[in-house]
Amino acid sequence: MTEDTDLTLPRPPVVVIRHAKPQDLPELNEMIEALAMHHGDASAMTPDKLERDLFGTLPWIQALVADSGEDGLIGYAILVPLYRAQEGKRGMDLHHLYVRDGQRGNGIGQHLVDRARQIARQAGCDFLSVSAATGNFAAHRFYENMDFVPRPVTGMRYLQALS
Repeated sequence: MTEDTDLTLPRPPVVVIRHAKPQDLPELNEMIEALAMHHGDASAMTPDKLERDLFGTLPWIQALVADSGEDGLIGYAILVPLYRAQEGKRGMDLHHLYVRDGQRGNGIGQHLVDRARQIARQAGCDFLSVSAATGNFAAHRFYENMDFVPRPVTGMRYLQALS
């Protein structure tokens, strides 16, 4: 190797995984819309709904964000409590996990999952659950590499609008 050989490689950004703050709502909403679009869905989420669900009188969800500082938020995870009454077990659903295009493969998703595990443990949870679309093989591999065990989905889920 010669002295004029430049071995400088691009480095992933330094990222802090933290709980979402009210000032994150516009960027968080934008990423939720991007994830919905990725799956061919429309998003009805708004910053006002996020504020209600994260910081309102009865917080319904927790959101973690991957904050790269100057470049802003580059990923997020949303956690929702679960309960298995017949087993007496608490759980946490990793409802959303998203990393922006161009940032995937840098370990951001792994860091978000690791922090989600910590939060679930601190809440006294016995398990962390996540789902992925049937044909989303990249997500299947990612979760299996993160030690999630695939379980078949059984039965039907019914919904009733409460208006």
